[in-house]
Amino acid sequence: MKKVSIIGATGYTGGELIRYLLRHPGVRVVHVSSERSAGQKVSALHPDLLGKIDLILHKQDPDKIAKDSDLVFLCLPHAESATAAKRYLDLGVKVIDLSADFRLKSAALYEKWYKVRHPQPALLKQAVYGLTEFYRSKIKGAKLIANPGCYSTTSILTAMPLVKKGLAKRGSIVIDAKSGVSGAGRKVEEKYIFGETHENFLAYGVSGHRHLPEIEQELGVPATFVAHLLPVFRGILVTVYAKLSRKISVKDLHKIYSDFYKGERFVRVLDEGKFPDIRAVQHSNFCHIGVGMDPKGDTAVIVGVTDNLGKGAAGQAVQNMNLVLGFKEETGL
Repeated sequence: MKKVSIIGATGYTGGELIRYLLRHPGVRVVHVSSERSAGQKVSALHPDLLGKIDLILHKQDPDKIAKDSDLVFLCLPHAESATAAKRYLDLGVKVIDLSADFRLKSAALYEKWYKVRHPQPALLKQAVYGLTEFYRSKIKGAKLIANPGCYSTTSILTAMPLVKKGLAKRGSIVIDAKSGVSGAGRKVEEKYIFGETHENFLAYGVSGHRHLPEIEQELGVPATFVAHLLPVFRGILVTVYAKLSRKISVKDLHKIYSDFYKGERFVRVLDEGKFPDIRAVQHSNFCHIGVGMDPKGDTAVIVGVTDNLGKGAAGQAVQNMNLVLGFKEETGL
């Protein structure tokens, strides 16, 4: 039985991680930390866990946590997470970081988008980007995993076959992305309260969203990305538009996607002419993709959905943990 700990366990992602890990047959959660809620049961912050896990939240104590943890999940704010990662790595513990601190390979790019100096730039070369479908072999031997962003995961999975097969004209990719409010985290901010989101729909980060450089880094091409806030709690839907570099039928485009993700447990390409909805992937680690084309036949229209708390965060983290700790990739998922 492997032992894992969650640093920053009171947010939506921390709670979702606990739910996934409770049904995992090969791991046990031994520590859950919180600086503001220390002393309370974790079930006081996540009432659905009452009777399932009785751990007490405590303030982070790396020396104590490292003694009986094979791996830690860091669910901390950016800039804060990198410093914690360094401490646990020095203590010999493997780290899956769910913040943005190690997603970008360039410290300069991180500083540009996150408006803060990178706390541990020397670790950037060590970190492996944790989109399992593309970095599986590297993840297996890694000590530090950068769990991808929720928008990034969905956008990259949806767009990648177009890029890898040379089907998208350079500079033509547009990603229209929509997320439930849980993607903003568990915080009190006016625009995220029920009265503001209910029966409402809005774009945000139009002039530059922090997940854009991550998406461009992994796709290797420029893209236009606009995020929108859906009046739902969980789920992401992205529509990727791209001018095609050559004439191709919808049938052949669909086959390219089906072949590209053949054998992938958690990416499902729907039947030709079918398009996904977020309800189908909520509370799961799956990404569903629908393949289409505009009526003129010169623009691919690809729709992808994930649960931002599942494949976009906690589920992806558990998928990565399985590889790092030697379990079958789908265990507990």
